[in-house]
Order: sequence, then C-alpha cells, then structure tokens
Amino acid sequence: MERFLQYLFDGLSIGSVYALLALGLVVIFRGTGQLNFAQGEMGMFCTFVVWQLHDWGLPFVLSCVLGVVFGFLLGAATEITLIRPVAKKSPGAVFVITIALLLGFNSLAANLWVTAQQNLFPSLFPNDPEDFATILGAHWTYEAIGIFLVVLALTAALFALFRYSKFGLAMRAVASNSDSSRLVGIRNGRVLAASWGLAIALAAVGGILVAGRAGIVTTGMMFQVFIFATAAATVGGLDSLGGAVIGGLGLGVTKSMLAGYQPEWIGDSMALGVALILIFVVMLFKPTGLWGTAKVERV
Repeated sequence: MERFLQYLFDGLSIGSVYALLALGLVVIFRGTGQLNFAQGEMGMFCTFVVWQLHDWGLPFVLSCVLGVVFGFLLGAATEITLIRPVAKKSPGAVFVITIALLLGFNSLAANLWVTAQQNLFPSLFPNDPEDFATILGAHWTYEAIGIFLVVLALTAALFALFRYSKFGLAMRAVASNSDSSRLVGIRNGRVLAASWGLAIALAAVGGILVAGRAGIVTTGMMFQVFIFATAAATVGGLDSLGGAVIGGLGLGVTKSMLAGYQPEWIGDSMALGVALILIFVVMLFKPTGLWGTAKVERV
C-alpha cells in the first residue's frame, strides 16, 4: 500500500504539470479552434525571463508575476502579428507557423541565455529534504502538493471564466463561427488575442513549476512535458477543461505506476513513445477525446 501511494503521489505531481499545459491548449482551441505547438517553448522562454529578472535582483515571486504577464503579452502579440494574418489566408498554415515558433524560441533562448543553463532556479514552494507530508507511510512533498493545488485553482478559475463570464461565451462563439459572432457584436480580434495570451500565461506558470522542480532552467526542459500535455489534452478532449486535467493527472499517474512496477520495460524514452501512440489511437478512434464535444454541422 505504501509503495502504491508513493507512486500515486509522484504521478499526481508530474501529472499536474501536464494538466497545466493541457489547459493552455484547451484555452487556445476553445477560443480559436487552433493548436499551438510552440506553447511549451514559449513557456520555456518566459521562464528564462523570470530567471533573468531574478538574476537582476528582483524578488523571485515578483519575477514570476512579471514573467506570467510577459507570457500573456507575448501570446497576444504573437496572435496579432503572426497567427491572425496567416489564418486569414490559409488556416492550415498556422500549423507551420507554430512549428517555426517552436524552433525559433528554442534557438533564441539558447543564444540569449547561454550561461543561464548552469544557474539554479528556485521553487515557489518549500523543497528542502524535510519538507514533506507523510500519508500512510508515503511521502508527498510540499512542493508537489503546492503544484497540485495551483492546478486545481487555475482549473476552477478557467471553468468559472468559460461558464459564467461574457468573455468565455465570446470565446466559444468565435471558435464555433467567427462570422456569426462578429455579426452579434463580438470583437473577434480581442477574443483571439486574449485566448493566446491566457494560454501562454498558463505555459509560463508551467515553465516556472517545471524549472522549480528540477532546480535549473534549460532550453529543453519543456519539450517532453509538452508532448505529454498534448496527449492529455487529446485524450480528455481539446475543448474540455475537466478532460485536460483528468487526462494530465491520469497520464502522470499511469506513467509513474508503470515506471515504478515495470522499470525494466518503461523508461523515459519508452514513456514518450507511449504518449505519441496514445495521441494517434485517440485521434483515430475518438477524435473529440473522451470528454470532448462533437461538432455538428449542417450540410
């Protein structure tokens, strides 16, 4: 029982990060009907900004807040200057743009912060060796508990935004039919920019948490995390906030259990392959995901 709980807590810890990035994918998809494959790298870039601000002497919490704000502005600016003009001419070309952004932000961070990869990145939560809670013999660190609670709080806030606010309704309307939404007075441009801004802000939070857990910020820290987050969003449903969270936590727990009970079969490289296969299978047999909403079109 103790061993099972330990794997469960470990899985919830890493699954929380997957869920956080999956939420960002859902926000963009619900607001624009698009996927941003550069989301992980943009979150990584924002994390380097946080590191730089803290290295200049700002308090770490303030640096994190400014980094998240920078992420929102970066996402909104990217949508306005790159995504929107391309989407008007060729919606399919948005995929190419996001791949180019992925490579671009990775290269830019590597050139701007060559030495930053050798520096430590603090955590928002207590992470000393003695900072953990013991539950039925299993250890759950305060840092992991904090990350889990952050994801739950952000999920609740996003759920309230989508369900009870005019902005959330506008996001769904724009994603469903941009022409009709414009006719009823919705300012599509603002909705699209805000959707991207909100998603990159979430990615920035994810990057801060990932770097804090690892204790270091690197240009490659978000790649594998983003793959698992994409699998989580795909399984849960690209328009379902709850599905993204359940998918992320479930994927994290499953990975932890398999790696714990079958370490000779499931390593990090194998787990990444399993995530890619999972994306393929779900898209093949249930493209809307387990909790996604099927789109009905009149013909």
